[in-house]
Amino acid sequence: MDKEQIRQLHHSWEVNGERWTAAVRNGAIESRRVATDKSILRAALALRPRKVLDLGCGEGWLVRALEAQGIHTTGLDGSESLIAAAWSGGSGQFRHVQYADLIACPELAGHDFELIIANFSLLEEQLGPLLKSLGSLLTPLGTLLIQTVHPLSVPLPYSDGWRTEDFHSFGDKHWQAMPWYFRTLSSWLRLLQDHGFVLHNLQEPTHPTDGRPLSLLLSAKYAPKVSSCFPAVY
Repeated sequence: MDKEQIRQLHHSWEVNGERWTAAVRNGAIESRRVATDKSILRAALALRPRKVLDLGCGEGWLVRALEAQGIHTTGLDGSESLIAAAWSGGSGQFRHVQYADLIACPELAGHDFELIIANFSLLEEQLGPLLKSLGSLLTPLGTLLIQTVHPLSVPLPYSDGWRTEDFHSFGDKHWQAMPWYFRTLSSWLRLLQDHGFVLHNLQEPTHPTDGRPLSLLLSAKYAPKVSSCFPAVY
């Protein structure tokens, strides 16, 4: 595990918190504005959950959107600045919890969630212990919904490894660069399978104008006793 990469990742969210909040609330991120925000919200609502955990909730937009639909939603994030922004945004319940603390004590997030959402928030290399903790927080029929960058939207090489996001496409040069860990599609599927999750559905939201793939949406059930050479699809 590269502790320095993780330290820089966490630090970038504290430094970038105010700019990130403004970018999200002002619709400055094209992929989110034209497709990915709608895609994750639509996928969540289709599952008809009553109790949701938004893991890595950022400034809280998704929590507010789900609460507006009458769904009890808790937002959790490791960034103090983003949690402060989330509380200032209106409705919803928010908790400042680092992933390491969630691994050590899953109950910090709550319990019996019918849906856990990780919307572009699984950015570290070693995710196995976190996935195990999330599985323990789900109800027996609960779902883990992950949205992440589409592998075809990222420059080569097509292999797992640390990358750097410089945020220059946002039009502001004052962002703190952020390291994040890229996974291929097969790597995502293997990660879920190896830690007790069974793939239920996979979607690939695209740009409405040119058809470019923008993200992967992975929906999985926690079934730690299931064993197979390949992830099952219901």
